Amino acid sequence: MKRALLALALGAAAPALAAPIAITGATAHTGKGEQVIQNATIIIDNGRITAIGAGLAVPPGAEVVDAKGRPVTPGIIAAASDLGISEVGGVRETNDGGARQSSFSAALDLSTAVNPRSLHMAINRMAGITRAVAMPDAASTIFGGQGAVISLAVNGPAVMRPRAFQYMEMGENGARLAGGSRPAAWAQLANMLAEAQRLAANPAAFDRGQDSGALAKRLDAEALAPVIDGRQPLLIHADRASDISEVLKLKARYPAMRTVLVGAREGWLVAAEIARAGVPVITHSLYDLPDDFETLASSRNNLGHLQAAGVTVALGALGGIGGTTPVNLPSYAGNAVAQGSVPGGKGLTRGQALAAITSNPARIFGLGDTGALEAGKRADIVLWDGDPLELASTPVMVWIDGAAQPMTSRQTELANRYKALGRTDLPLQYPR
Repeated sequence: MKRALLALALGAAAPALAAPIAITGATAHTGKGEQVIQNATIIIDNGRITAIGAGLAVPPGAEVVDAKGRPVTPGIIAAASDLGISEVGGVRETNDGGARQSSFSAALDLSTAVNPRSLHMAINRMAGITRAVAMPDAASTIFGGQGAVISLAVNGPAVMRPRAFQYMEMGENGARLAGGSRPAAWAQLANMLAEAQRLAANPAAFDRGQDSGALAKRLDAEALAPVIDGRQPLLIHADRASDISEVLKLKARYPAMRTVLVGAREGWLVAAEIARAGVPVITHSLYDLPDDFETLASSRNNLGHLQAAGVTVALGALGGIGGTTPVNLPSYAGNAVAQGSVPGGKGLTRGQALAAITSNPARIFGLGDTGALEAGKRADIVLWDGDPLELASTPVMVWIDGAAQPMTSRQTELANRYKALGRTDLPLQYPR
């Protein structure tokens, strides 16, 4: 009797498993090339997609969501963002992306600053952003530190993968940070990597001869060890074609290193080199005007040429003409498609554009279990009211790890609170 009561008590204390979810009647854009499944049923169970296809049976007891023929896509992954680390761009106290006066650089760990309650989380989640790459700024040296991959789920841990990559600046900005020239930036990089190798070879001897003014702090050297042996990707911001070519030479010196180009606005000039090196690129579809001397060859055909050469490309909210708001990533992908219809233009197909904001970022950052509508993947899914690459379309429902997310933000709550006020509800100073 006691055993029976104990079993009953344990059963009552155990959390109830959520019922499976079946999204039916969907036009499923899978994020895998041009594959679109008409009248698709997507089965979600325990946070994962367990089946997807046309005409699938709905499991008994499943919660059914009728897509009514509307588009369904994988959740959008913001390949470069300041989500969770910056609240107001013009207020330095709310921005943890760059440490301008820090003694450390490569050792900085951005995951310690991620704010899951940032107001930007809800805004971007409502726009279909389910995961994001929080990227630091290089502010005191060419190294900005270690970025993180985060989840925008309303519940659960925000940091999905801390210390997911190392970020650094080359080109004009790297030259400025290193002392005024590109050779100074490359010398700083060579020195830091050499110090990381020296530390790995003999940790006990590393601090001999070091002083407070040393170029490589012990923690910085430790942080670069995973970059050299390929455990951590190295994101390098470089725009000029000649700078990109120099970045590609790193592979010969450090065979295990996994570099990722950021920006690469003149990448189309050396697209074949980038493809041969197997280096992915995170860039933007709207770069077309030279902001400075290192971007004189900027072109909206850049993405199309890189894709045609076989480069893995992802779209990021990189600032400048594109802004830093990930909510616009679907329309940026749409711009990349539209570029192909411009006379002389080189654009992306619809499948390639969707992949640039879903499966390609997942591949670049080693997120093998997300980024596509496929059995076994995390159920990061967005149901849209129209074409997801059109500016006027918005998500109807968003799931992260199979959990439906609230489609509200501070802005919607304020709008709902005040939109129905009558004249008599206004403060006294307002005219009646």
